Amino acid sequence: MSIRVRFAPSPTGNVHIGNIRAAIFNWLYARHEGGAFLLRVEDTDRERSTPEAIRTLLDVMAWLGLSYDEEPVYQSAQRARHIAVAEELVRQGHAFRENKEGKGECIVFRMPKEGRLEYHDLVKGTIRKKAADTQDFVIVRSDGNPVFHLANVIDDLDMHITHIIRGDDHVENTFKHIQLFRVLGAEPPQYAHLPMIVNAMGKPYSKRDGAAFVGEFRDQGFLPETLFNFLALLGWAPGEDREVMTRDEMVTAFTLDRCKSSAARFDVKKLTWMNGEYIRNLPPAVFAAEFEARMRAGGFWRADLPPAERDGIIALIQPRTKFYAEIPGNCGYFFTEDYPFDAKSVEKRLKPVGVPELLDAVVARFEALPEFDHAGTEAVLRAMGDERGCGLGGMVHPVRVATSGLSDGPGLFEMLALLGRTRVCARLRRVAARLRDGSL
Repeated sequence: MSIRVRFAPSPTGNVHIGNIRAAIFNWLYARHEGGAFLLRVEDTDRERSTPEAIRTLLDVMAWLGLSYDEEPVYQSAQRARHIAVAEELVRQGHAFRENKEGKGECIVFRMPKEGRLEYHDLVKGTIRKKAADTQDFVIVRSDGNPVFHLANVIDDLDMHITHIIRGDDHVENTFKHIQLFRVLGAEPPQYAHLPMIVNAMGKPYSKRDGAAFVGEFRDQGFLPETLFNFLALLGWAPGEDREVMTRDEMVTAFTLDRCKSSAARFDVKKLTWMNGEYIRNLPPAVFAAEFEARMRAGGFWRADLPPAERDGIIALIQPRTKFYAEIPGNCGYFFTEDYPFDAKSVEKRLKPVGVPELLDAVVARFEALPEFDHAGTEAVLRAMGDERGCGLGGMVHPVRVATSGLSDGPGLFEMLALLGRTRVCARLRRVAARLRDGSL
């Protein structure tokens, strides 16, 4: 049997991570099995499924590398087929017309009323319910438009879909869909329902919990490879405690029997860590191009910066970058003398008694160094820490905040060497003066 799966979104603007997670699982399964991954755009909501919304969907899929194997199917183009099938179901007695008071006539599908309904879910196992607990349901509204259940089944039938991999919010719908397949004389596809994505409290993950749409993660500077990898792990375990994986590794490892039925927690810290791993391993030229773009957008870029200094800054920042959006705020001090100061860091590291005098003393030692480099600056601060009984940490923190405005960042001594003696000493003097006159 040739595997055929589909991603069937209803484009209404932004693309939620839960929807794209389903697309990723379908894509991985198709690629692992050597089958076909198809796209069906369920655009029957004409008010919300605008051309712009469809472009957003296709753009997101291209960004994530979710290539499909046949031309997309647009559900709105199948309307005549859906209506014809509904009429045939009425003729066969599987559906009936009903006049809803004040709303007009609709077509209702008959569900079995006796016995038990069940199906085998490839993730959740066997799912059962009493036929008596089901209800007949509308398949064509009084306005003449087919309902999701009917259109979904007919399109899956016409596209020869063999496996339907979707969110577990459709578990109940599947009883209806299987019955529709059977009265149409077709063997139902196999179903696999993916676990819900939840927040730290175990509630469904939504925009109230932070970024929830693919475009938001892209704007924040997350890489497509990161988001793809992270979402693939929400409900699937590749084994051997693997987390950061290449696309090919995921394709090789992906099987539905490794999918989990329990809810998958969306951990933003893990996503950020993973993005840092991907950024750390980017080719330097790729990171450098993004670095420049972000610094230009932030108003920090200096075209006159010597190439050696620019390359040194980039090499220092790349291993520490978790996502692109943080680049300007984390290293703007390399490009300007008018860098901002973090208020909490100033209060904790620069406001204690004696800090202006300490900075003056550091300047005197730095100016006396034969070479202003990593080894020299570290030796100075280590010796001063010993002399003052505050240790190296007692020296590093005030110097870092004074020269960068921040309490953390790349290795201090590498940072000082890149800034150079003249700029470092001028900054330390200026901060000492501002602490004395109260302007900082």
